[in-house]
Amino acid sequence: MTIKVALAGAGAFGIKHLDGIRNIDGVEVVSLISRDLAKTREVAEKYGIGHVTTELSESLALKEVDAVILCTPTQMHAAQAKACLEAGKHVQVEIPLCDVLKDGEEVVALQKKTGLVAMCGHTRRFNPSHQYVHKKIQAGEFNIQQMDVQTYFFRRTNMNALGQPRSWTDHLLWHHAAHTVDLFAYQAGSPIVKANAIQGPIHKELGIAMDMSIQLKAANGAICTLSLSFNNDGPLGTFFRYIGDTATYIARYDDLVNGKEEKIDVSKVDVSMNGIELQDREFFAAIKEGREPNASVAQVLPCYQVLHQLEQQLNG
Repeated sequence: MTIKVALAGAGAFGIKHLDGIRNIDGVEVVSLISRDLAKTREVAEKYGIGHVTTELSESLALKEVDAVILCTPTQMHAAQAKACLEAGKHVQVEIPLCDVLKDGEEVVALQKKTGLVAMCGHTRRFNPSHQYVHKKIQAGEFNIQQMDVQTYFFRRTNMNALGQPRSWTDHLLWHHAAHTVDLFAYQAGSPIVKANAIQGPIHKELGIAMDMSIQLKAANGAICTLSLSFNNDGPLGTFFRYIGDTATYIARYDDLVNGKEEKIDVSKVDVSMNGIELQDREFFAAIKEGREPNASVAQVLPCYQVLHQLEQQLNG
């Protein structure tokens, strides 16, 4: 059986999914949805996708579509995920699931009602570097005492990952912090019981804080310190330091080193080194096997409960 997929959002992230799906057997992207029809056609031609539209509802009306991947602006995620489930389609929505907790809760409730696969793109759960650490934890060889995480960008204007102007505003709390809040609870194997946040000045044009600091504590005593910035004119991306009882690990993108900066080979951890491809493989495997995927909307909801709490604290 070939799983037929509609992909919404032909921007930088949508293309990462299209590249990943090329390596997965038994999956075909049959419909591409994006706001700019000319650009969408161009991408569709390159990837051999037959159907192109600017309306998600058009793709959801196609009988042959089994599943949808949403790489659309954050503000649309929850409503579009619900539309997919209501149309009887499995859905994977890119991180974040929502930027208002109530919307995320509605997606989870609808998933339970329909029994369809609904998953959120918490890629860090799938990156081989983090999987390596996760397997050590599962084997009882490593326990986290502290995670120290830096998420740094230089984004004082509204640009996407390809350096093109963006029509929506990215958010340090609801998007970038979501990766680490979820990963910390997942790796600690323990729910977050305490969370604090402080933020820097609000940007005049963008209306968001450009700097933020978050502290987390898990029920088992592990702690996490997360620093986020859109002001950092230096190495970009997220850098994770795992400080544990038996080792220290530092993850930078797909590279993993120990505390002495000695490289750890993670090339054999999974079938690919591409976290997006591995995430997509899990989505399609869960559909074929009729099971809950890793990073299902239900599994990641606690992360958004924490973000909601932090937002209330920041606005308090």
